[in-house]
Amino acid sequence: MVAPGVYNPAVALLAERMGFEALYLSGAAITGSLAMPDLGLITLSELAMFTSYITRVVRVPVIVDADTGFGEAINVERTVRELERAGAAAIQIEDQVMPKKCGHLQGKALISPEDMVKKIIAAVGARRDALIVARTDARGVEGFEKAVERAQLYVEAGADIIFPEALTSLEEFREFARRVKAPLLANMTEFGKTPYITVDQFREAGYKIVIFPVTTFRASLKASETVLREIMEKGTQKDILDKLYTRTEFYDLIGYHDYEKRDAEVSRKAEELLARHNHPRTG
Repeated sequence: MVAPGVYNPAVALLAERMGFEALYLSGAAITGSLAMPDLGLITLSELAMFTSYITRVVRVPVIVDADTGFGEAINVERTVRELERAGAAAIQIEDQVMPKKCGHLQGKALISPEDMVKKIIAAVGARRDALIVARTDARGVEGFEKAVERAQLYVEAGADIIFPEALTSLEEFREFARRVKAPLLANMTEFGKTPYITVDQFREAGYKIVIFPVTTFRASLKASETVLREIMEKGTQKDILDKLYTRTEFYDLIGYHDYEKRDAEVSRKAEELLARHNHPRTG
């Protein structure tokens, strides 16, 4: 299963329309869209709001990146309940300390295995149907062997899916899958410690889910930069119209004409009711 990263409802709807079977609500992309770094700066309320906005417009499952869970085990309980109420199909929690860092940067620090186990147990106890994804950042801090040990422990604690962050080769992904007996998620982000590995290669290595967490956000920034430069330099966008979503394409994506039809139907029913009571139209 491939889950592209999304950060607003329009991108989520586009990904669903294109045939993706799951979506990944990336903490890095959300904070980036708010012009902030991926340091765990958004609040639970903000994440729940983004989640609900997206799950209202798509039917495919949404995996929600909850960073470190917004606190200790008792806080994780509320995090899981709030995000599941907002429509999350799976909720991801990682084993970094706060403030957390992007998983592919230096300088990360981890909480103890015991504290992460507590968070997983709390998450599993709080959820109704949502899957719990346990991410370990141990590869870049304690080494590959410790990442495997932590992952095995997290499986015993009840995690449904294991996410090994920032492995550095396809062979490491294969070895991890041989030793960790659980459904696995792979992160194929750009410009990080993981080399570019295809979805088919991940599948062959034993991974059930592959995420591309920040790809659409990075692409949108680059596209916006191109358009803004064109306007700045030429004072018109007419030479790059082929790079823009047309009005027709956008209206089709968001179902604009369905809104018009529903509005017309409401007006028709209201007119019929008022006519039966001899009330004249006012508009």
